[in-house]
Amino acid sequence: MLDFRIFTFLEVCKQMNFTKAAKKLNITQPAVSQHIRWLEKEYGIKLFEMEGKKLSLTEEGDLFRNAAMTFQHDEMYLKHKIQEIKKGKRRIYFGATLTIGDFILPRAAAEFIKMHPDTEVSIRIANTEDLLNQLDQGEIDFAMVEGYFEKKEYDYRIYSRESYIAVCGRDYCFQKEPEVLEDLLSEPLITREAGSGTREIMEKSLEGRNLKIGDFKKNHEASSLHMIKKLVAEGCGITFLYEAAAGEELRDGILRKLELKDFPVVHDFTFVWRNHSIFSQDYLDIFNSLHKDDEYTI
Repeated sequence: MLDFRIFTFLEVCKQMNFTKAAKKLNITQPAVSQHIRWLEKEYGIKLFEMEGKKLSLTEEGDLFRNAAMTFQHDEMYLKHKIQEIKKGKRRIYFGATLTIGDFILPRAAAEFIKMHPDTEVSIRIANTEDLLNQLDQGEIDFAMVEGYFEKKEYDYRIYSRESYIAVCGRDYCFQKEPEVLEDLLSEPLITREAGSGTREIMEKSLEGRNLKIGDFKKNHEASSLHMIKKLVAEGCGITFLYEAAAGEELRDGILRKLELKDFPVVHDFTFVWRNHSIFSQDYLDIFNSLHKDDEYTI
C-alpha cells in the first residue's frame, strides 16, 4: 500500500500550490508541508523549488513524480486483480482515441473477446489528453492513442502506422486543383476539437511548414468524425484525417483524396501504459493478443 504522503505529493504536483493541495485533500497546509519534508528526508532529495512565486519540480522531483504515478497505477491495478481472483472473473479497462476506436480497433477487439471468453472488456473512447489523464489516475489499464505523449513517462508499442491525408467531397470545386498544402488555405477547413489526436497531428504538420489552422479561410469544428465526413461530403469544406477513417467513403467515391506533393504524412497509433510498471508483461500479452502484425508484435 502506498504511503499516504505519496498521495499528498501527487496532489501538490497537480496543483503546484501547497494551499490548493491542502484544500483538495481536506488537510492543513502545514500538514502538506510536513508530508513533503518527510519524503525529501526519506529519499534524500529536494522535490520542489520556488522560482519567484512559482512552485516547480526539481529534476529529482520530476523523476519521483513519474515513479509515484506508476506506483499509484500499479496499486489500483493490483486491487482489481485481487477482486478478479475473488470473483473468478477477469476484466480489463482501457481507452482508445476516436479514430482507433471507430475504425481500427473493432475487429481486433471482437477477436480478443472471442478468444478470451472468461474476460470482460471495458473500452472508453476519448481524446488523447483525456485518456492519458485517466491512465495516470489508474482509471484504465492502458490506452491506444494517436496523439503525442511524453515518452519518458510511458512504455509503449506501435500498434500500426497510418497515412494522414487531405480530403474533399466528390463534387467539391476548386478554382485551381491543389498541388501543395498552401493551395488549400483559401478553402474552409473542418477539424476535430482541440485536444483530439487528429487535430494535434494536423497542428504539428502545419507547424512544420510555418502554418497554423488560423491561416485557412474559415475553420469549422466538430467532435464527431462522422459529422466531419458528412459536412465535407456536402461540400462545406475540406478536412485532414487518417485514411483508415475515410476508407469506406473513399472506396464509394463519396470523398476524394487530395494528392498533395508536400504532404506525405504517416503517424503511429500507439499502445501505451505507465512506464516501469510491474505489470508490464500483462499489458504486452494483451497487446500481442490484439495485434496480429508480426512487424510490431513483441
